[in-house]
Amino acid sequence: MRTTQPLTITLPHDLAQMVKDKVSSGKYASESEVIRDGLRTLAARDAALERWLLEDVVPTLEDARAHPERLLTADEVRKNLSDHVRAITAKPRSGA
Repeated sequence: MRTTQPLTITLPHDLAQMVKDKVSSGKYASESEVIRDGLRTLAARDAALERWLLEDVVPTLEDARAHPERLLTADEVRKNLSDHVRAITAKPRSGA
């Protein structure tokens, strides 16, 4: 049984040229390999984003909802950032 499915796609000229350049470089044996690798990369990025949302963003949001007293106002955030930038720019540069 066949494990692949042929597709016909249309790409803008710049992307089509990119695919051809990848094959010409010898890094890929065919245009299909370039597209497969791109789709695998996209799937990995989507999975990483999903993991980040579930493991970092959701728990942070839940913590913020459970403990709103820990949240900073916009003015507090601005002041903290300004203080941080001021501290960084006040440090003497080494080798200057």
